[in-house]
Amino acid sequence: MHDADRVTVEPARAGTLRAGEPIARVVAKPSEAGDVIECADCELVMVPMVEARLSAGTGSFETGGDIERRYAFRTDFLLRKGAPSSMVLMRVDGDSMDPYVLNGDVVLIDQSQREPRAGKVYAVGVEDVVYLKRVNAVPGKIILSSYNPDYPPIEVDARGDLSNGIRIIGRAVWVGRELN
Repeated sequence: MHDADRVTVEPARAGTLRAGEPIARVVAKPSEAGDVIECADCELVMVPMVEARLSAGTGSFETGGDIERRYAFRTDFLLRKGAPSSMVLMRVDGDSMDPYVLNGDVVLIDQSQREPRAGKVYAVGVEDVVYLKRVNAVPGKIILSSYNPDYPPIEVDARGDLSNGIRIIGRAVWVGRELN
């Protein structure tokens, strides 16, 4: 039960919501006791789930960018992770990132974070294949590795024009899964 004197919900404007737009904002007022509900940034942002499946294995050719549906995330959470307007959700296909990212998990990708940082997990395109991998580098090469030791690292020549061989789609900033 909420106290109408302390908390109000401001509905979103009418019309169709797009990715990155808030659907509602919770505004909290201090009580007489002086405690403040930390809800000033409790807006929800609708993040699109794209049709593409990230391969955590040998590579995925399912790279369509059609939006299947949208999921609500708190704006303050997304802002801590990166740029909400650049985020998409993608489903993982494969077991190369076990035990941390499992087959069927949903990963939140921030497409504004394309500059590879050693040891971070990224959605990476290599030619026409899309992977979810840890990114590391050695002189002249980008190393795409898995958590699962059954999958050997993929080495990509980084000399010359990097965009011809590899493209960083975005950094994975969150993973979620359904429990059976």
